[in-house]
Amino acid sequence: MNHEGAKRIVVIGAGIVGASLAYHLASKGAQVTVVEAGGIASGVTGTSFAWINTSCAGIDPIAALRGGAIAAWRRLETQVPGLTVRWHGALSYGTQDGRVSPASIVIDRAHIARLEPQLRRPPQQAIHEPEQGALDAVAATHALLAAAQALGATVRTHTPVLGFTVRDAQVTGVETVAGLIEADMVVLAAGTGTASLAEKLGASLPIHASPAIFLRYQAPPGLVRGIISSHAMEVRQAEDGTMLAAEDYVGDSPENQPAAMALRTASAIRDELEGAQAIAPEFAGVGLRPMPADGVPVIGYLPQVGGAYVCAMHPGVVLAAIVGQLASGEIVDGQPAAALDACRPARFLAC
Repeated sequence: MNHEGAKRIVVIGAGIVGASLAYHLASKGAQVTVVEAGGIASGVTGTSFAWINTSCAGIDPIAALRGGAIAAWRRLETQVPGLTVRWHGALSYGTQDGRVSPASIVIDRAHIARLEPQLRRPPQQAIHEPEQGALDAVAATHALLAAAQALGATVRTHTPVLGFTVRDAQVTGVETVAGLIEADMVVLAAGTGTASLAEKLGASLPIHASPAIFLRYQAPPGLVRGIISSHAMEVRQAEDGTMLAAEDYVGDSPENQPAAMALRTASAIRDELEGAQAIAPEFAGVGLRPMPADGVPVIGYLPQVGGAYVCAMHPGVVLAAIVGQLASGEIVDGQPAAALDACRPARFLAC
């Protein structure tokens, strides 16, 4: 691709959000460089349950944004080689968190048993959301970055950012351990590291690290067909049989450490699923999600300095595709996206 005269954009962060941004920006003709302090998907992307859902409990300030998430992922599936989402639907019951989506259907026990025949004790009813799915977040990140590189993007891993060069209140470059990268625009998409990067540009963003536990088990294939979210477990199964589970982080005591949680969750899974006796823990770890203070994503330009755009959010996997699409339109085409209005960094930075 001919990049002569193209806008030079540095995306900081090679998780799934940064990868989506890189692909969408490159597809619009930008000269993109992705800079990552560690490896690809080495942050919370690598420990994500990766459930693509549009459910929300109560009033949703980003309903317009969340509502486009599934369609955006379906669009990317047609565009990016190797990007696959398993649209197998989800069952929720007994969680009492009130999450629903526009496509939610209440189904009875007989229907539940047909969808998930290995459940030992199907509930009387459940919420079925047939449009939802899941993906391998690490594989998806690699696929998006490979597609961006095919469009001319450069990816630099193990390259921490030291600071920025600014001239006349406009970002002109990114200082890294490997030297200066000149830029017309920088996009901060470094997960929990986004706040410290913004601080270097004079912006104080209240984004904290919210821990969650991610578990992976060796398991016989076919135990779970879709996603099951219940009072006892939140699980799904990959095509090779690997079972994935997610748990809330409840404290630092020994019984709440990931390894202990893995054993406790395994016991719950065995109790809930016929044929699950042979499951064995394979991985247990904590993922640190970037959580803005008000729970709403932080997406948009920093008001203090020109040429700096922020993308920090939870849930990152759910929103990565739609945010990449809309943010690239704002950055390259200058087209403001109304769906991002509630997300602007300026809400935290008003004088």
